[in-house]
Amino acid sequence: MCGRYASIKAPADLADEFRAVDATDGSVEADYNVAPTKTIVAVVERHPRDAEGTPDRDTTERTLRALRWGLVPSWSKDAKSGARMINARSESAATKPSFRRALDARRCLIPADGWYEWQRGPDHKQPYYTHHADGSSLAMAGIWEYWKPKDDPDGEYPDGLVTASVLTTSAVGVLTQVHDRMPLLLPSSAWAAWLDPDTPAADDAVAALLAPPSEELVASLELRPVSPLVNNVRNNGPELLAPFEDVPEPLQLDLLAGPDPA
Repeated sequence: MCGRYASIKAPADLADEFRAVDATDGSVEADYNVAPTKTIVAVVERHPRDAEGTPDRDTTERTLRALRWGLVPSWSKDAKSGARMINARSESAATKPSFRRALDARRCLIPADGWYEWQRGPDHKQPYYTHHADGSSLAMAGIWEYWKPKDDPDGEYPDGLVTASVLTTSAVGVLTQVHDRMPLLLPSSAWAAWLDPDTPAADDAVAALLAPPSEELVASLELRPVSPLVNNVRNNGPELLAPFEDVPEPLQLDLLAGPDPA
């Protein structure tokens, strides 16, 4: 699963990295401990609309936007469900009423510097941080949705709410020692196909991307134990990423069991 991650890069830098236009309007700051229901950055690609709201089907725009983490389906009666829908399983999202419409037409990328996962021991949980060794951003596959209350249009969300979920998949390689699930990571070569608003989820080009990432991609990642400080969402600073040495013996990873980088 993916229940906590770090998003540190400035939106302007992310816009360059993901070849997008920054439309976050300064609403997102560096966050070392992104938690459910927080405002996050996502990359979306849509047809631009004219003043009357008519989309131009001949062109698309890729933008960086601020969304809330925890998907609220468009048909939901209220926004409370979002806290429970931070993740969607890639294997079943196409058949789940909460996710299938978004997967079909509103896919996104959720940039992250790295994500946290907890390895469970007999009487202890040890957090690990996984990131790209070269410092580039992870591109987590996501889906997004727009929700607007029908019974109370002038209530807490008069302008509606845009929310997102991170897709997860089976862990690969050494990551299986920490948890059996991981975010669905997409290489840059897959971004265009994933973001294409006109390609349905059933299309072979999209369906192929729902499989676990390659061992080659996972081999480019580094993971390390970090302090239990990350367990508390109120802790938020670079100290959360520092290597942690005091790991119980049963929870130390056998890194040799991971994929061979060669």
